Amino acid sequence: MKKTIIWIVDDDVIYQTIIQKLIKKAGVFSAHSSFMNGKEAINTLTNTIGESEYLPDIILLDINMPVMDGWEFMEEIKLIKSKINKKIIIYIVSSSIAIEDKNKSKTFTDIIGYIPKPISIEDLIAIVQSDENSAGN
Repeated sequence: MKKTIIWIVDDDVIYQTIIQKLIKKAGVFSAHSSFMNGKEAINTLTNTIGESEYLPDIILLDINMPVMDGWEFMEEIKLIKSKINKKIIIYIVSSSIAIEDKNKSKTFTDIIGYIPKPISIEDLIAIVQSDENSAGN
């Protein structure tokens, strides 16, 4: 099983703490980074674009954040996507149960799924397994 790099983009400090513990417990990630908003994550992505070993395999993206929200992040990633030489899968992880958010997430081809909070260790492992299964596509 290849080790996977995961990024958490979420402004909720408590959620960040919990998810980091789950990531360690899951034992399937080689590295993880946390960002408090989409702007921090986009800046880091832009700065590491040529170094695919540092780019995330998976991004867990919150929708409602200050500075740059999840939707704005998705618009920004479209602009740099052609320069990224790695497949990054993105999941929206949100406490929002609004149907419009779920529907909007389907309009972005890079968003693989929508996971309601709280996320579980089983969710994390399932994400990695689905990433490995789709790697051949």
